[in-house]
Amino acid sequence: MPRPKSPDPKTDALRSVGALNPHPAAVKDEIFAGSDFFDRRDLVQVRYEMVRVCAPTADPSPRQQRASACPGPPTTSSVPSSSARASVAFCQEARPKGGHKLRAEVVEALRAARTQDPAVDAASLVELVKRRFGVEIHARTIERALKKKRS
Repeated sequence: MPRPKSPDPKTDALRSVGALNPHPAAVKDEIFAGSDFFDRRDLVQVRYEMVRVCAPTADPSPRQQRASACPGPPTTSSVPSSSARASVAFCQEARPKGGHKLRAEVVEALRAARTQDPAVDAASLVELVKRRFGVEIHARTIERALKKKRS
């Protein structure tokens, strides 16, 4: 059944491009309060302001000083800090859900290695994936993938 149209065209537009913030009430920065320009529903804008306000400057503004609640890992660890262009790219980035590094071919290679040697440990499988596919995957991620049933 198609989703009913919302009465707000901006909400529909943000949803259509994947930029609708699923948790607008969680945005506490006062710049978004009562503003016609700043919109808590716009995920790209919220992320951009997060990067901008958390970026270190020589003379931090009062807003930056109050922003001591800048998000912790994994968000700040994945924030590029070298240029504004990288910051904007981060803001537009749609974060993948699930095991995006575990493509079907990677999982098949892991299962084949485990079938060949049932005693192979996760650390060895990490090295196998890095060597064969050029991807770094945490050992726990590999263990979870191997426990899942084939789909």
